[in-house]
This record gives sequence, C-alpha cells and structure tokens, in this order.
Amino acid sequence: MSIQVGSPAPQFTLFNSEKQEISLSQFAGKNVVILFYPQAFTSVCTVELCSMRDNLKDYEALNAEVLAISVDSVFTLDNWKTQQGYNFHMLSDFNKEVSTAYDSIYETFAFGMKGVSKRSAFVVDGEGIVRHAEILDNAGEMPNLDEIKAVLSTLN
Repeated sequence: MSIQVGSPAPQFTLFNSEKQEISLSQFAGKNVVILFYPQAFTSVCTVELCSMRDNLKDYEALNAEVLAISVDSVFTLDNWKTQQGYNFHMLSDFNKEVSTAYDSIYETFAFGMKGVSKRSAFVVDGEGIVRHAEILDNAGEMPNLDEIKAVLSTLN
C-alpha cells in the first residue's frame, strides 16, 4: 500500500543516533520532512543529507523538522552524523518496519542486499497528514527539494 497525499502519516518511534527514542507524534503542530535513504556513507546519500544540513535554516523558517531514516544501525548513524556534522535527527529503522509502512523499501538492492530503504521524501503537516510523497525507484536520483520547500511554504 503506497502512502497517499491527504492521508494520515503512519506513526512511528525509532532510536536516533544518540540512542534516544524519537516519535513522529512528538512533532505535533510542526511540519516534518521525512527522508528515507539507502545507506550511510554512500555518495548520493551524503550529497542529499549535506544539502539538508547546509540548508536547515530554510526548513526551520518553514516550521519544519527534518528526520532522516535508514536501515543502518544507531552506531553507524552516530559515526556518520559526527563525521558530516549533520544537525537533524538520524533515525535507525534497523528492523525495516517504518520503511515498509511508508512503502519505501527495496526488496533487493545493490549486491543482492535485501530490505534497504528507498530514497523517498514525505512532508507531514502539523496535524499528521501527508502533504507530499515522493518515492524514487532509482537510488541515484534525489528528491525534489525545491518542491518540498514549496509544499512547506503553503502550510504556514
């Protein structure tokens, strides 16, 4: 089942890179940009998340919190976050439940890996409704960050 714009966002609680539980529900009243990405330390993922890091003030000005989710372990995410200076929550979906709920998971990825998050972007408004959904089949592509900002600007 794919996530439809206008539907309630699937709720979740995951551990972040600091080993704290983070729930989507704790951001009620704020817009949330949820980014699923395949794997830490890879080229396109690094470019995407560095762009978010470097432009975080733009998202904050639009009353948005950024949550980046992958199936990497909290330990891997902590190392990558420290190395790159990421300034937003990095969440581990190690058990693949949230990636599956958001229809953002590859059955088979590169090198025969199973259950890797698809590169995807969702905007959830302060009431928990999906306002933007982009699921990319090609992991080499990036979500349309300008479109994400445009959607966010209509929510404030």
